[in-house]
Amino acid sequence: MKQSIQLRLGQHLTMTPQLQQAIRLLQLSTLELQLEVQGILESNLMLEREETETAAETPAETESREHNEKRDDGAGADGEVSAEPDTIPEDLPVDTSWEDTYDTGATSYSAPAEPDNRDFFETHTGEGESLQEHLLWQLDLTPFSDIDRSIASTIIDAINDDGYLEATLEELLESLDPEPELEIGTEEIEAVLHRIQQFDPAGVGARDPGECLRIQLQALEPDTPWRKEALELVDQHIKLLGNRDYNQIIRRMKLAEAELQQVLELVQSLNPRPGSQITSSRPQYVIPDVFVSKKNGKWQVDLNMEATPRLRINSEYASLVKRADNSDDNVYLRNHLQEARWFLKSLQSRHETLLKVARCIVERQRNFFEYGDEAMKPLVLRDVAEAVEMHESTISRVTTQKYMHTPRGIFEFKYFFSSHVGTSDGGECSATAIRAIIRKLVAAEKPTKPLSDSKIASLLDEQGIKVARRTIAKYREAMAIPPSNERKRLA
Repeated sequence: MKQSIQLRLGQHLTMTPQLQQAIRLLQLSTLELQLEVQGILESNLMLEREETETAAETPAETESREHNEKRDDGAGADGEVSAEPDTIPEDLPVDTSWEDTYDTGATSYSAPAEPDNRDFFETHTGEGESLQEHLLWQLDLTPFSDIDRSIASTIIDAINDDGYLEATLEELLESLDPEPELEIGTEEIEAVLHRIQQFDPAGVGARDPGECLRIQLQALEPDTPWRKEALELVDQHIKLLGNRDYNQIIRRMKLAEAELQQVLELVQSLNPRPGSQITSSRPQYVIPDVFVSKKNGKWQVDLNMEATPRLRINSEYASLVKRADNSDDNVYLRNHLQEARWFLKSLQSRHETLLKVARCIVERQRNFFEYGDEAMKPLVLRDVAEAVEMHESTISRVTTQKYMHTPRGIFEFKYFFSSHVGTSDGGECSATAIRAIIRKLVAAEKPTKPLSDSKIASLLDEQGIKVARRTIAKYREAMAIPPSNERKRLA
């Protein structure tokens, strides 16, 4: 085949580094944005934080600042200028990065080493300890023989996050590797297990819910009211308690209904999942991106200026850039100035987009702010995208990990988006509003006769909302509401 040179015309989508940077900043949360700004401040000498409060300037300082701003905006007498916006190319070669085009002078950022004299709370995170670590810490404080300590460590390793022992005594015995001259049986393992069950939190190391509740009841003071009856209930009638068969419990324990109510209150004060008290997860802090408030009868949306990084270009360094100088130092300053201008432009674009989307959501969900969840309207990404004239993917990035502080609480932007179902009059009802109605119906039901999913569906149908029973069950499970048979209790 003969080789030849051909000229072809075509169209394809491209993303400039400037657009890539703007998209990346758009999807960052407030905390991630603050880390990004801190990194760019460390790597770019042209950027500095804008002080919110500045001291009064002397006339000489004012004249010097105005002179520097003029030099930054245009050519001075000595021919030195800062890089003008029109001198920055609008588009860089596609599929490139900053380092491919400009020498930024900083390819990576590494945190400085921690000095030895720093405060403890500055150098340690708020991450908690796991349940196993909590139990091992107590094991180190408890006198055990070497073999018993080995058994205790094996037992602790077999305890799950809820605090229950997942392995049987025989399985624990098989996993041990004692010395040949030592004979260990299940009796020794059970004796060590009883000592582990006295550790904090109360109820840890239990093999079933009944044993867990019994351990917690035994840890109470002997003179605790209804403690004896509660022990009898969890020891002998735990299955009836799980089935909410209160009539059978009353007959077998020979208690009055009021007395059984007192016993149940004591049992319900216990924790069936003691391990949940110990968490190893790091606390998550939420910083709202916007504030929503009602002023003069109108809902207003404002950016959280305290969480929004405020940056500016250092006029002193910008004035050092020379137009016709191609030295390494001048190229270094010019590249940093270009990068700083583009970063500020991307940051401003992020703020404008965030505010525009937030205002659109507040306008569409005005009834929610006035009346609550039951007035939530159906809303999808396409509705907001069409209103603000942006792509759905952009709206998805804006609404992810962005939070709105309102008089009703702090909500993620995505909370205001929900699917819908049809109503009898041809309208629409959002899934959030349906969940709020279900929660209201369950809260108002009779304790002795809770509403079933079918009954809830019929009540919604009377309000003109057609929802299937399985949909009710799905919404109920999403809200952690147990089924009707588990919600039944004494009046």
